[in-house]
Amino acid sequence: MRYDIVLSSVFFATVLTGCEPEEPPTLAPVEVDAPAGLYKLDPYHASLVFRADHLGFSFYTGSFATFDAVLTFDPADIEAMAVAASIDVASLVIPTPPPGFRETMLGPAWFNAAAHPEITFESTSVSQTGPRTARVDGVMRFLGAEAPLSFDAEFVGGYAGFPPYDPQARIGFTASGTLNRSDFGMTEGLPPEGSTMGVANEISFRIDAEFLGPPTPETAPDDQ
Repeated sequence: MRYDIVLSSVFFATVLTGCEPEEPPTLAPVEVDAPAGLYKLDPYHASLVFRADHLGFSFYTGSFATFDAVLTFDPADIEAMAVAASIDVASLVIPTPPPGFRETMLGPAWFNAAAHPEITFESTSVSQTGPRTARVDGVMRFLGAEAPLSFDAEFVGGYAGFPPYDPQARIGFTASGTLNRSDFGMTEGLPPEGSTMGVANEISFRIDAEFLGPPTPETAPDDQ
């Protein structure tokens, strides 16, 4: 639920009851020994899955095998965080495609990988919504168009490293959200208004990812 809607509800309830509104709770920084700094995606521990309603009968699922992201992480200041990501469109994975279907999906009517080989996202703000959750707002660029995109992220865990097996700091997140594909000009197969006979406009997605950060003190270069 949007936070501005919650605040509006509290305001009107206060007017009706004559009570003073309560202050929103102050959210504490995330407790983790992973240091602040620049973190890069660990591609071996990451997945990006999307799905769309098909005819109102089921959800058709796909994913991308190749994508990258860079995260500015600061557990003491969640709203100072930032993320930038890119997806290789040609790495589209469809679990059970009929013959030629994947090629059709990568063609001009759908993902148009030849003309637009990359999808990118860049955050513009991060707002803490809970002890380990945040809302990420930003801009997505796809098919030569750009549109706002927001999603919810949850901090799963992390540490400063575990040398010699894991000589860098590591953190992990899960994120999920939705987008309308028509915002980017992908209108092929949209159902007629009031019908489900097609591929839905709304696409849901989920990302699970680990990021590698600064080296642990035991493995950091000696400056002296």
